[in-house]
Amino acid sequence: MIRLRDIAWPLALFALLVLGGGFAIWQGRALELPAPEDAPTVLHPELFQAARPLEPMLDLDPERVALGRLLFSDTRLSADRTMACVSCHDLGRGGVDGRQFSIGIGGAVGGINAPSVLNSGYGFVQFWDGRAQTLEEQAAGPIHNPIEMGSNWVQVLERLRADPALVAAFERSYPDGLDAASVVDAIASFERSLVTLDSRFDRYLRGDASALDAREIEGYRHFRELGCTSCHQGILLGGNMYQKFGVLGDYFAGRGTTQADLGRYNVTGREEDRHVFKVPGLRNVALTAPYFHDGSATTLEQAVTVMARYQLGRTLSSAETEAIAAFLRALTGQLPAGEAP
Repeated sequence: MIRLRDIAWPLALFALLVLGGGFAIWQGRALELPAPEDAPTVLHPELFQAARPLEPMLDLDPERVALGRLLFSDTRLSADRTMACVSCHDLGRGGVDGRQFSIGIGGAVGGINAPSVLNSGYGFVQFWDGRAQTLEEQAAGPIHNPIEMGSNWVQVLERLRADPALVAAFERSYPDGLDAASVVDAIASFERSLVTLDSRFDRYLRGDASALDAREIEGYRHFRELGCTSCHQGILLGGNMYQKFGVLGDYFAGRGTTQADLGRYNVTGREEDRHVFKVPGLRNVALTAPYFHDGSATTLEQAVTVMARYQLGRTLSSAETEAIAAFLRALTGQLPAGEAP
C-alpha cells in the first residue's frame, strides 16, 4: 500500500519546481534542469548547470590568435574597405557598437541588434537565430552579407595575399597557408580568447562574500527565486539554449514586426520556432545596451521589467527591478591583457 508520507516529499518537490522554479520546462524545452538527450533545442546538455566563474579558453594557438586580432580590425574584409569586425563589435564597448541596429557598407542599416563578441566561444550556437553552429561559420557570415561587409572570398583573398608579411605569417601558422578556412579559423581563435575574467560575481562565486554588496546579493536572490535562472544559467548565465520571446505574454502584439522578429523560424521554417531566439548570456550586460534582438530596451531596468512581464508573467516592484539590475552590473569582467579596456 502506498502511504501518504511516501509520496509527500516528491509532491512537494514537484510543486516547488512548478510554482517557484520559473517554469523549469516549457513545451519540452529543458531550462534549469538537465536536458534529456533527445531535446532538439539543446546542443550541449553539459552546459546546463549552476553559475560558475568564467575560465579562459584553453589550447588556443597564440600565433593564430594574433593573426585573428589583426584581421578583426582589417577593413580589407569589406567590399568598400570601410568595415571591419570591430566596427560592430567594439571591444572597448562590451563587444558591441551601442546602436539599435548596426551600420554596414554604404551606410546600410541592419535589422537586428549586434550581439556581443565577448565570451562568444562559450555560446552553444552563434547569431540570435542560431544559424551558425560555430564561430568559424559566424566569422564568414558578415563578409558575405550584402549590408554588412558585402564582399566575397575571391575579393578578400586577393587583397590579403597582396600582403607578403601576412602571407608569410599564415604560412607559418597553417599548413595550407592563407585561404578562406585559415582566415575564419584565425578570427574565431581570436574571438575565443576574448573571455572576460574576474568579474565581482566571479569572485563571489569563488568564495569572496565581500565581492558583492547587500543590494547586489539581494538582486541575485531575486534573480534565482523569480526564475530568471531557468534560461540564464551556466557559465555565461545564458547562451546555451533557445527560448521563445513571450512565454507568458505576446511581446509582438501591436508591434510592427519584421523578418528578424521571426527568430529561429527563419532558419528552420517550423511554426514552433516562431519568435524563438538564442538566450543571450548576461556577462558584461551592463556594457551592451540597447537590449534584445530589436534593441528596444535602452536600460537594464527596462530590460528586466520586460523580461519579468513576458517571460515570467510578473510585475516587479521598483526595488526588485533595481536590485536585479545592480546584480547584473556585477557581471562585468576584465578583457585579456593587451586588448581594449
